[in-house]
Amino acid sequence: MKKGFSPAPFLLACGFAILLSFLFFDGGAGASLAQSLTPTPDRLAEPTLPAAPSQADLGAQVYWLSCLPCHGDRGQGLTDEFRAAYPPEEQYCWESGCHGKNPYESGFAIPTAIPGVVGETSLAKFGDAAQLQSYIRSAMPYWKPGSLTDEDSWKVTAFVLRANGLWSGADELGPQNASRVKIQRGAATASPAAPSARDAMGWSALIVVVLVGLFFLFRRKRILN
Repeated sequence: MKKGFSPAPFLLACGFAILLSFLFFDGGAGASLAQSLTPTPDRLAEPTLPAAPSQADLGAQVYWLSCLPCHGDRGQGLTDEFRAAYPPEEQYCWESGCHGKNPYESGFAIPTAIPGVVGETSLAKFGDAAQLQSYIRSAMPYWKPGSLTDEDSWKVTAFVLRANGLWSGADELGPQNASRVKIQRGAATASPAAPSARDAMGWSALIVVVLVGLFFLFRRKRILN
């Protein structure tokens, strides 16, 4: 006697497929849940170094100390969004005595609009890494131009280029190779977008179809045998 169809294996296969799709795709509900359970990082904190830091890794610390206050924690510039990361009393720094039109003796005035250093067109005026390093070495930081050492200026140059996807960061950047590291004018390399929840659902449907097909194939063979 042939047994009737039981929906239990079918439902189990569907549930398993959906679970797999959300586990393996960052844009799904699984990623959202993980993000909600992760503490919000301190955007103004000093970056930590790996066990064996590269030149660009060390440049991240130089950037944090000398560049981040004006150019942003992600290289976005002095945007409203970035300023919101500061304490309320420091969010309008150019209106205060230390950075306003009439700064204190030890202070300095800063412009209200500061460009980003990461993103499309951000490095468009530089042709190669040598030009970028030369500018950083002579004109930065804004409040004390030329105060960076030659070594530190190469570190932060390597970091900024890596952040724009123009330098791997694995090798040492210096006078011997900087002119060969070309800056693609107006086309910084962006990171690929993470798969969305829609992508995850599409893979869910595909997995369900495959599993259901296998289920009915084995069930048919079992009936025939």
